[in-house]
Amino acid sequence: MASHVEIASSFIEGAPPGELRDVVTDIKALTSSGSNIIPSLEPAFRKYNESQLTTVKLAGSNREVIVSAYNKLEDGRYFDVESQTSFEFDHVSQTASAPRSYTLESQNSELIKSYLKLLSSHSREHYPNSSYGVYPSEDDSSIAILLVANKYSPNNFWNGRYRAVYNLKVPSPTTITGTIHVDVHYYEDGNVSLNNKKPVSISIPSASPADTVFKRIVTAEREHQEELNDAFSRLSEGAFKGLRRQLPITRQKVEWENISGYRLGKDISGGTRY
Repeated sequence: MASHVEIASSFIEGAPPGELRDVVTDIKALTSSGSNIIPSLEPAFRKYNESQLTTVKLAGSNREVIVSAYNKLEDGRYFDVESQTSFEFDHVSQTASAPRSYTLESQNSELIKSYLKLLSSHSREHYPNSSYGVYPSEDDSSIAILLVANKYSPNNFWNGRYRAVYNLKVPSPTTITGTIHVDVHYYEDGNVSLNNKKPVSISIPSASPADTVFKRIVTAEREHQEELNDAFSRLSEGAFKGLRRQLPITRQKVEWENISGYRLGKDISGGTRY
């Protein structure tokens, strides 16, 4: 049987975008240990923050930076190339502290800065409320390009997150690999989740300059958006339309707490009760 820590950890790792604190509150209420269980969940918090590309604002900065496995230092700190800063990060409270000056040590530092400039312009144009980063990876034999955009609207009962991670060998990449991940949670009088994950693999001509490579990334993101739009259109005209025909004809929401009182055959389908 799974322990309380294992069960609570699965809740943490599966928390919807922007709702980690709500999940933590529920865990405290549901477990006999209450707040005492939280320190034991630190590995789950760390895994969640790094995989979700959690963002945090550094002191004295207006821009939020990313927390991920790609920009983690050996001492447990994280770094941001653009602001040339490293910082400590509390995975439970999701707060940064102890910022220090940081100089990137990479044989590909100039190439990384080129991609940062392209990514900065791209994010401002297409992704409001976004954060980004470009980091050396795989012992400096490749670079990772990260983009995350969050949109939270708890007053309207929905939150969403867009994540994109691209990897390419340097200095002369021939393939871009990665993942685009869209995660949206809608929870007014129900619980609906969109979790779309698309692998990316793009061939590029050898010795292509950074701007040419980045154009392929932009094209992949545009194609992904078009695919989502097309999928939503098909759902609206197909499955969702079919579902609507089964809903009550009273123009009122179903009172789920009184569901046992409905005469399902007549009240919901509008037909004769069997």
